[in-house]
Amino acid sequence: MSWESVYEGAAAAPERLALLPDAVARRELDDEVLSGRSAVPHEKLDRSSRAFEGDGDRWRARPVRELFDAAMRRFVEAHPGTSDAWLAPRLHATLRLTRREAGDSELWNHLALRVAPDYVLWRWLGSENENGGGGEARVNPRRFTGPFHVQAMARLWWAAEIYRDGRNYATAEAACTNQEMFNSALRQDVFLHRPTAQTVIRMLRDGTVTSTRAANALIKAVNTAGSTIQYELVAPDEPLDTKARRLWIEDLTYAPPVPHDSLPDGPDDGEVDFSSVARLLPLFQELFTTAPIRGKEDPVENPYA
Repeated sequence: MSWESVYEGAAAAPERLALLPDAVARRELDDEVLSGRSAVPHEKLDRSSRAFEGDGDRWRARPVRELFDAAMRRFVEAHPGTSDAWLAPRLHATLRLTRREAGDSELWNHLALRVAPDYVLWRWLGSENENGGGGEARVNPRRFTGPFHVQAMARLWWAAEIYRDGRNYATAEAACTNQEMFNSALRQDVFLHRPTAQTVIRMLRDGTVTSTRAANALIKAVNTAGSTIQYELVAPDEPLDTKARRLWIEDLTYAPPVPHDSLPDGPDDGEVDFSSVARLLPLFQELFTTAPIRGKEDPVENPYA
């Protein structure tokens, strides 16, 4: 029995987003669920979930569910990992959150187990055999409930948040084509410095860095050097405009659904100063030329692992 036959898709999704405690989420992730042989227990999860108060339109589940459905249709003939770059900016623009709200794992638990568990299986069950090799394929439970840089939906939202340049999601889209920008960079505090993130993304976009292994080498070098070089002093960054972010969130009530064939607009809370990127670029290029690239002579790699 495949996971497609045990999930009802959008028909089973709740009307509202909610908060699902970590302990409850972990308890329901047995081998039957992680391998896609059985569905998560909807009624039990609903009884354990807490509703959001106020902000009615913000917590509707349908727009988010429809976005995951669109991704699964759009990339049905491709490797599911190729959907990340398309989905990340659109999820961010659909699910308009503050960083504090996005730091609550209980929201992501609910999205993964209750709103779109079939998406988690579609994205990860065929991408990696996460049970240590051999045997039946199963999804790592941390894809359902885990750290923000691993959890299936949180990783997309946070990648768009950290890698966008103000309202422009093109840089986030470019970053999300390379899985090391999820696997390595997203967990590093140094990438919260926006000029650092934008400089690395520029090197991805201009073809300086072309593979996941090369990206991994650059990220490690930038992070290591950041322990001795204070990038903020070399390349200052202005604080994000919190008022603009708040207005963007409030505008959700009047905003149309995100476009599927063009990028949406993010919060107009400030772009990175080009001069800061220009100062960091030669430094990062020098770091990259001396960074050891694992398996450089071996061209075989899985770009979506």
